[in-house]
Amino acid sequence: MGQFRYIAFDAQGQRVRGLLDSANERAAAADLQGKGLTPIELNEQKKRATKTGTKLPVRRMAMTYLQIADLLRAGVPLLRALRLVGKQKTAPKVAAVFSELADEVADGEELSQAMSNRPDTFPGAQVALIRAGEKAGILESVLSRLSSMLLAQAELRSKIIGSLVYPAVLVVFGVIILVVVFLAFVPRFRPLFARLEGDLPAITTATFFVSDLLGKYFGLSLLAVIGIVVGVVFLRRRPGVRQKLSEWQLRLPVLGKLTKTLAAARFCRLLGTLLANGVPMIGAMQIAKEASGHVVMAKAVEDAIESVRGGGTISEPLAQSGLFDPDVVEMINVAEAANNLGEVLVTIADTTDQRVDRLLSTAIRLVEPLLLVVIAVLVVLVAAALLLPMGELSSNL
Repeated sequence: MGQFRYIAFDAQGQRVRGLLDSANERAAAADLQGKGLTPIELNEQKKRATKTGTKLPVRRMAMTYLQIADLLRAGVPLLRALRLVGKQKTAPKVAAVFSELADEVADGEELSQAMSNRPDTFPGAQVALIRAGEKAGILESVLSRLSSMLLAQAELRSKIIGSLVYPAVLVVFGVIILVVVFLAFVPRFRPLFARLEGDLPAITTATFFVSDLLGKYFGLSLLAVIGIVVGVVFLRRRPGVRQKLSEWQLRLPVLGKLTKTLAAARFCRLLGTLLANGVPMIGAMQIAKEASGHVVMAKAVEDAIESVRGGGTISEPLAQSGLFDPDVVEMINVAEAANNLGEVLVTIADTTDQRVDRLLSTAIRLVEPLLLVVIAVLVVLVAAALLLPMGELSSNL
């Protein structure tokens, strides 16, 4: 299939221009005549090579989409709006990408097609939304909704990262303390316990073993850790292993509930935004499946796609996945019957984001003291490992 740019006369004798996908020039001319158009110029467009591009910050992309939407709403043509965004100085990377988009739009390409040439910069969901807005003639509205969706995703990501900062600091300092203990203090006790080498308590032997791994055999230990990491990464790429790990993750007490809620919020917001902007159900669900980010969710969406193709609903497969609470499933079921699924899914996503915030707060309140307890217990165990043999030495004197 190729893309042909044409100039033709319609039945009223008006000159019309446009793009047409067809197998060859003769087929394109036949297609135009079948539409009641008389072609006077027909040229095949050269396909642009797919560009790798660079990932742009989500929040910056959201603000850029909102800026373009405001310009379009004020009556500024799309090409001029893209040119204006391409000249901004505050975000050079964003400006460079949109300047290239403006050049391609000026050459006659649709904005969605120009964006699809850069899959690393513009995910499929964004391209699908833009394409739907172009076809329906509501591009400014779609850009505003896309901006809202990306801002919601950025806010959720910021909350998660912000909540994990303090636990991460605790882990780092705990590891530093334990490494200093095993490398600086534990080795000094080995000569003192030389006479009890065969009668050392098991906990002391284990402590010296860890000290040797971090000191004398650091190179081998590092290689072993790298080997384990590589092995885990390799195993995670196997579909069966990923499926089992994902199912196991969902069974964890607090993390499992948080994972389910995050996956449900992401799915509902993406699918709801796509449907609300005119993307067909099957296509929207395929995009939601690719962007699900979770194996169990992807399987649930695949089952829902098959259900829709067979004339069924999406609520039943989603309920069977275990990722959605019963009240959410019921809302989806009612929305399908009322034919307002897109709006309801976005509402569910907003409500679910609030649940995520509460779950994060609960998880952090549990994790912080737990980390302190773990660090304290490890330090106490090391102290006990060093004090127990000293008691035996004192009794032998």
